[in-house]
Amino acid sequence: MPFNDHMQRNRFELKYLIDERCARGVRDFIRSHLVHDRFARAELGWAYPIYSIYVDGPSLDCFNATLCGHKNRFKLRARYYDDKPNSPIFLETKRRVNDIILKDRAPVWRKSLQPLLAGAMPRRHDLVDPTDPESFSSLQQFCHLRHSICGSGRTIVAYMREAWNAADNDDIRVTFDRHIAGSWFHDSHAAHQALRIDRNWVYPPIDGEVVLELKFTGRFPLWMQDLVGAFDLYRVCMAKYVNCVMAMGPASAGRWRERRTVPERRRPLMGAV
Repeated sequence: MPFNDHMQRNRFELKYLIDERCARGVRDFIRSHLVHDRFARAELGWAYPIYSIYVDGPSLDCFNATLCGHKNRFKLRARYYDDKPNSPIFLETKRRVNDIILKDRAPVWRKSLQPLLAGAMPRRHDLVDPTDPESFSSLQQFCHLRHSICGSGRTIVAYMREAWNAADNDDIRVTFDRHIAGSWFHDSHAAHQALRIDRNWVYPPIDGEVVLELKFTGRFPLWMQDLVGAFDLYRVCMAKYVNCVMAMGPASAGRWRERRTVPERRRPLMGAV
């Protein structure tokens, strides 16, 4: 059965840091233009959890490229939405070319994740839909880039996302990300243990607490321009992976230390979903 993925492969993404009061105002503003994302869960305040394993090399190539603000860079991550053993994982390649975001991803089975992150050759039966040529091409690209940086799974970044889309497509999208947290990824653990969501999360200090993103293909919608002006929003560089790694503390030679460097702030939401 073909896997139906609605991801947009290229678009603009503008980020802003706002507080909850501003977020409520923005939500009221966008209601007349957008609808709730199809994955929104009423019991979670019309949000849903996202977990991403970030892949990086021994020299932290991706971390440093983002930290230095390189205009043309890429990131590799394995994204999942729960810890159910039969749910797929999406291996994503996300490139930035100036202000344009190019994104490809391949849905794979969980049993294939650790071999692929360890350097195994991509195979069609790793895919949820082995007959999908685009997914296989995306998987090959992911593995090629992972090999180019000698990458491995480093850090799991998690957050709750409230998302709004255009009623008939995903060309226009607004997201609110909250409770951003990081944790170590241990590739030596069995998959069910390495991907568990009830873990000790580190919450980096993020001004404003809510990451607002305006996403669109083509031209900047006029109503989004009005939104930015009405709430006096200013664009920021906000990389969740970088913020989480800095909060947890990188050690020498690109390996992470287990010792915490910031006081722990536990929030039950991330472990409860």
